[in-house]
Amino acid sequence: MNNSFFERRYVIAAIFITFMVILLGRLFYIQLVDDRYLYFANNNVIRKKILFPARGPILDRNGHILVQNEPVYDLMVIPKQVKPFDTLEFCKLIGIDMEGFHKRFDKATKHSKYLASTFEKQMSVSLYRSLQEKLSDFPGFYGQLRSVRSYPDSVAAQFLGYTGEVRDKDIEKSGGYYRLGDYIGVTGVEKAYEEVLRGQRGVENQMVDSRNVPKGKYANGAYDTAAVAGERLISSLDINIQKLGEKLMRNKVGSIVAIEPSTGEILAFVSSPTYDPNMMVGRERGNNMARMYQDPYNPLLIRPIQAYYPPGSSFKPLDGLIALQEGMINPQTTFFCPHYYMAGNHRVGCEHFDGVTDLRKAIAMSCNTYFCNVFDKLISRNGSKRTRQTFIDWKAKVNKFGFGVKLDVDLPNEKRGNVPAPERYDKIFGENRWRSSSIISLAIGQGELLATPLQLANIECTIANRGFYYRPHLIKAIGDKDVIKKEYTERNYVGVDEQYFEPVIDGMQQVVDHGTAAAARIPGIIMCGKTGTVQNPHGKNHSIFVAFAPRDTPKIAIAVVVENAGYGSSWAAPIASYMVEQYLRDTITKPKAQVEYIVNANLLPPPKGSKIKEAKPAKADTLKKGKADSADKPQPVLKAAKRKAKKPAPAVYYANQAIRREDE
Repeated sequence: MNNSFFERRYVIAAIFITFMVILLGRLFYIQLVDDRYLYFANNNVIRKKILFPARGPILDRNGHILVQNEPVYDLMVIPKQVKPFDTLEFCKLIGIDMEGFHKRFDKATKHSKYLASTFEKQMSVSLYRSLQEKLSDFPGFYGQLRSVRSYPDSVAAQFLGYTGEVRDKDIEKSGGYYRLGDYIGVTGVEKAYEEVLRGQRGVENQMVDSRNVPKGKYANGAYDTAAVAGERLISSLDINIQKLGEKLMRNKVGSIVAIEPSTGEILAFVSSPTYDPNMMVGRERGNNMARMYQDPYNPLLIRPIQAYYPPGSSFKPLDGLIALQEGMINPQTTFFCPHYYMAGNHRVGCEHFDGVTDLRKAIAMSCNTYFCNVFDKLISRNGSKRTRQTFIDWKAKVNKFGFGVKLDVDLPNEKRGNVPAPERYDKIFGENRWRSSSIISLAIGQGELLATPLQLANIECTIANRGFYYRPHLIKAIGDKDVIKKEYTERNYVGVDEQYFEPVIDGMQQVVDHGTAAAARIPGIIMCGKTGTVQNPHGKNHSIFVAFAPRDTPKIAIAVVVENAGYGSSWAAPIASYMVEQYLRDTITKPKAQVEYIVNANLLPPPKGSKIKEAKPAKADTLKKGKADSADKPQPVLKAAKRKAKKPAPAVYYANQAIRREDE
């Protein structure tokens, strides 16, 4: 009997001990392992309110605001706290339907039942105020104040870029700094300077009651942290010529890049077609972006640094400079131009019968014959058996001018253009089986040579500075400090002595004074320039003009590209002259009707996929009538090269299409 009693006692004790262990284990689990109850408790008493800092504003070089902030509200929800309510009235208040409500609520629940997530983004202040009066009727919902970008003048969209919600890879890459629902710079300056623009988040701990009504700060704000606004950026952009450039490029495809040669600061950064940057904020952002992705003219492409074009005749001064430095020619060296140049058995045409031609005249007349002779001297100077190595040396010298390499502008996704590698020609012609005559198209800036508009403008800075350039950049100050990266203050010498630039500049001045760009002459301002008309296999040729002004102590260098517009003298040159005069004089003296003619012209090419009918070229200008660039008759790929080719050359796509293969 006693044994039975003791046995029962131990069983009962074991049962009690087991219950105690279970209770203690459960208590341990609730307090230290499962944090749901902590969220329940805190959310019933304390709500952590994130204080989003205002992103730093962006100004132009004269202090004009390009980007600022305006307040909006995100409607937040904690699914576990949501109680039954009139969903129809709720949907009506915020402007969504029932399907949209369930879609948003399911997404929030999937994220977390206990943590707040965004239910509706970027509600205007007026819309949120109408909701706020009845927000206590919808438990589990509250407003989160934040700011979005606003663009007072609706300009420079591709330069400024836009912001968007962080993606998983952004959160991971940031080491946890960003959280779901945060905004980050996606393109342009917004992305390049994200760390200084974004500021620092703050936190405010609020006491709330069971109906989610705020009851003041927790611990009198002892645990709150203030938000720190992002830094202000001063850009190098001049809004006056930026606006003018976008106006002149309306209904045209192409770009304008203007740079201050003495600093490398970019004054204008026009990419056309463009878009209103205000379309990239607000509740219609997604729809607007979808439409732009479908636009055949691709307004989201940043043409100044991403579009490729053969430089055409704008490349000729560069080849002349290299030849002068190498001692292959001097300013008085002449070649006879009989209206053509024979590259082997291939005839390269020249627009004029130039006769005996020296360097200055060759640049002014844009003589193909002269520069084909110069190129032959450069590539053949070490003998035909060493053509390949001589070409490699030539390529390195061209690279020093910023062709075929990235200039490291302070924007993401810059492209480097293309200066072909010898391996390309080895594949086409066979090793040691090609000569200067095989690749003569390079002499006049055609063939496989490709450049971005930024690179074209930078060449003009180099010539204007007589032998060096500063790396182009778009931001000149951060906050109250003129903080410029060291590499933007260093001179980049191109390996050509200063003395050799004067005859080239003489020729470029003659281009504007009485040559191919005479119609772009600006009374009282000496402008030096070069027109070019670039071969385009997909339609009408591209119009190009590069220039700098004034000749002495230059203040602006510019490159203008108008796709499918024909002669460089017809469209690109007058656009550049208006931009230059506006910057130097703050006015345009040319008749208003001339300017309006350019503004109102619609040069948009047929959309991709439609049948493009090659337009018949207008009658070539002569030296007596505006003087067309001799490259206005672009040279075809050599027939001899086609016959010898072992493989077809990789296809090259110009303008708004990427090059299929970039030679290293």
